[in-house]
Amino acid sequence: MAFIATRARAAVCRVATRAAHARAMATLHFTKDHEWVSVDGDSAVIGITQYAQDQMGDVVHVSLPDVGDELSVGDTLASIESVKAASDVYVPVDCVVNEVNGELDGNPGLVNESPEADGWFAKVSVKDASALADMMDEAAYRAFCEQH
Repeated sequence: MAFIATRARAAVCRVATRAAHARAMATLHFTKDHEWVSVDGDSAVIGITQYAQDQMGDVVHVSLPDVGDELSVGDTLASIESVKAASDVYVPVDCVVNEVNGELDGNPGLVNESPEADGWFAKVSVKDASALADMMDEAAYRAFCEQH
């Protein structure tokens, strides 16, 4: 999410504790591009962090992949239009899309209201979990945000 790089130094990273509690049985990973991946076995849920949505402003439209799409690391998972910018969200793991968040179609503001819980983008089956090793846990992500 290129637009974040220009504004990253001005914001403080926050990770929603409610979302962390909701995914207590899952393992939560974060990317340097401010996506989160909640992994439970070979299933995962993917979204953007509170920090990312803070940089975007009010989200007015979200385009999501189709169920059944096979995506590789770096492919576009979602396209987001906000009052400040348009940006793509890239998939951080090789996966197959099992479900998309249909609530975002009629209510894209969920990305702003609850980015780490109700504003998720897709539920996927992870095909190759090796990319998870390069991601950060919550403590490392907080430190990353504070440094940038």
